[in-house]
Amino acid sequence: MRFPLYITLLIFFCQSNNLFSQELTNVIVAKDTIKKTIDPLAPSKAAFYSAILPGLGQAYNKKYWKIPIVYGAMATSMYFYAWNNTKYHDYRDAYKRRLAGYNDDEYQYLDDSRLIQGQRFYQRNRDLSLLVTIGFYILNIVDANVDAHLIQFNVNDNLSLAPEIYQTDFTTKPNLGLTLNFKF
Repeated sequence: MRFPLYITLLIFFCQSNNLFSQELTNVIVAKDTIKKTIDPLAPSKAAFYSAILPGLGQAYNKKYWKIPIVYGAMATSMYFYAWNNTKYHDYRDAYKRRLAGYNDDEYQYLDDSRLIQGQRFYQRNRDLSLLVTIGFYILNIVDANVDAHLIQFNVNDNLSLAPEIYQTDFTTKPNLGLTLNFKF
């Protein structure tokens, strides 16, 4: 009785091996299109390019819309530096002429203490404009570096942070909160 059962199982397994031994010629393989290569030197390159020429790091990161902002900020602060420097030298030259005994300058309506006060005011604003220009230059380098770091991150809908307004159960007043959603 066991013998026919063994023969039946043997025939069944032999036939099933033929089914699995076939080769597939037209196989469709799905490619992962989101996968990017990570260049660990990209942030340092972007920072280096921005240090050489402001805005070049933003162009390297392909954020072209930031270049006019960089140049606008730096040009504005440099304009105020030049204007305050000119006014400082005008007040200083007028004060020096007063000490030499001349009274034919454009600031005849000011006394000596006001000329000194004007010098200090424009000198302080000139120095502050220089610090703002240097700050914008450093901010340009930092922006290029951080942006190059953030380009390499995969941002998709699986991770989202969104504001949410909900009502409190007891007071029915609206509350504002943040929800963090992470989908596996």
